[in-house]
Amino acid sequence: MDAFYASVEQRDNPNLANLPVAVGWDSSRGVIATASYEARKFGVRSAMLVSAGKKLCPELIIVEPRMDAYKNVSVQIRSIFAEYTDLVEPLSLDEAYLDVTNNKLNLRSATIIAREIKRKIKNQTHLTASAGISINKFLAKIASDMNKPDGLTLIHPNKALEFLKQLKIEKFHGIGKVTARRMRNFGISKGIDIIHSGEEFMLKNFGKNGKFFFQIAQGIDNREVSPARERKSVSVENTFAEDLTITEDIHYELRKLAYVLAKRIHRNQFISKTLTLKIKFSDFKIINRSKTGDNLIADEQQIRELGESMLDHIQIEKGVRLLGLGVTKPGGNKEDSANSPSQLTLDF
Repeated sequence: MDAFYASVEQRDNPNLANLPVAVGWDSSRGVIATASYEARKFGVRSAMLVSAGKKLCPELIIVEPRMDAYKNVSVQIRSIFAEYTDLVEPLSLDEAYLDVTNNKLNLRSATIIAREIKRKIKNQTHLTASAGISINKFLAKIASDMNKPDGLTLIHPNKALEFLKQLKIEKFHGIGKVTARRMRNFGISKGIDIIHSGEEFMLKNFGKNGKFFFQIAQGIDNREVSPARERKSVSVENTFAEDLTITEDIHYELRKLAYVLAKRIHRNQFISKTLTLKIKFSDFKIINRSKTGDNLIADEQQIRELGESMLDHIQIEKGVRLLGLGVTKPGGNKEDSANSPSQLTLDF
């Protein structure tokens, strides 16, 4: 979905139409969850502090999130998906992978299916969606981000490898700012550079993720769409450009993580009573601390208080390179599903 939370707010409140809108808590430490495309023109983006967004766009309108409204729309969207396939792997309230190889309507073109789904979403929810079509998850994800908003992008099998060779590493799903910076220090700027570096080099310098990057740079991604995927954890972490040495700064960054984690918990409807704090120090030593409470972990304040209570019992003698928060032990049952792929046309 396109700027999902903000688009729902603009739809439900006509006074917000065509105006720069950001969803988040309007406080000194509030973080933006989603920004409308009108706001993005000013550089406002998700995970940015509200105060920073207002500096970029003084006319920015801050709207408090309404998770129930977003969940209701998500249910509508997933019911549309279900008309075509049961192989739907939700990534969040507004994003999912669909395997339409053996679809319920026996349509032979994935592009036709994507167009129909986009049209039904628009008619039923009055919101726009962007779709990416290709031969595997990685390429479909890249395609879905290429022509937002209201985009429909096909990466054809015959052109996939050449596309990946020229794709900048920052566009690779899974390569963040820190990893991209390290890659560029090695002279790696595009997919073809990953291929030329070789699997051994990527594995040595980037671990198991390096091996994955080496494979997807060649168009190899054998992950199946798994509707019964059991999520075992939800987490968020941040690696800092400069090590944190001041206690107040460490607590401030922890509060930002608590906000983002709370958002992800709600988005994934995740159930847990255990919070884990992760700290990586300047010498790359990592410690993890966990705390299990009597109540379900759900809101930002609860996460922040639990996280800070654990942090207060850790002796910080070195700079902090990374902070992370996560919840584990979800409820729900795991169900198995099988998929027997066959050939499906991707062409327009």
